[in-house]
Amino acid sequence: MHDRWQALFGNYLNTSFVDLLRSHSPEGVATPALPERPLAAAEPGRPGVPIGTTILAIRYADGVVVAGDRQATEGYQVAHRRIEKVYKADDHSAVAIAGAAGPSIEMARLFQTELEHYEKVEGDGLSLEGKANKLGQMIRMNLPAAMQGLVVVPIFAGFDVKRGEGRIFKYDITGGRYEETEYYATGSGGKDARTTLKKLYRAGSARADALRMAAEALFDAAEEDVGTGGPDPVHGIYPTMKVITVGGFAEVSEPEVRQHCDAVIAARRAANGQS
Repeated sequence: MHDRWQALFGNYLNTSFVDLLRSHSPEGVATPALPERPLAAAEPGRPGVPIGTTILAIRYADGVVVAGDRQATEGYQVAHRRIEKVYKADDHSAVAIAGAAGPSIEMARLFQTELEHYEKVEGDGLSLEGKANKLGQMIRMNLPAAMQGLVVVPIFAGFDVKRGEGRIFKYDITGGRYEETEYYATGSGGKDARTTLKKLYRAGSARADALRMAAEALFDAAEEDVGTGGPDPVHGIYPTMKVITVGGFAEVSEPEVRQHCDAVIAARRAANGQS
């Protein structure tokens, strides 16, 4: 194995795929020329950058739920209605993206490759905290772009097999990593989602209750934040929801997500005296 690896990459035995890419194809990780001003919002005569909006994670009895709305905005326009904001990192973890859509998606995919590369080189995967630290390093590498408005601020969540529980990590733009013990939401509608979760969250909740909390939080974020997309029954667009347990990463089916969203809508109609 070592001889084959050395034949391919010489004496390079570092576990970082990003460093390997930099050593062999520096243009692949070179920081692009950045504009003099942020491009977060579209301006006359200037291109806009699609922005991913609200994402969240909730701990529950069996693990963690990670969810996000499907909308990306470009200034005051909708750039995408079906963007994917929650990505599988490996069998027991996921990363949800908020911020500049292009760099965020690229970072999520590179993070997947980084974890696979480490496991192939070392013969064993990183611990959940090690994965969280690795993502923090990648966010720190994006700091020059973030200072120009291309901000990437994800949520990392997973099931810690050694501790037997779900865990949630949040970040700042410098790559600083902080653990949340119950729930977290970020993005343009993150504050509204956190307010809802603060009222609804119960430790040790069942899976169905955690999914309902996620639906409620994203619904409230969509009502208060113009950048967050709410459920769209007409076009069949509903939030993305994933669960991570000791059994691994799993997608929540669209019919189940729709069921929880419809329940939220029905309850609010009833509260307002509507049939």
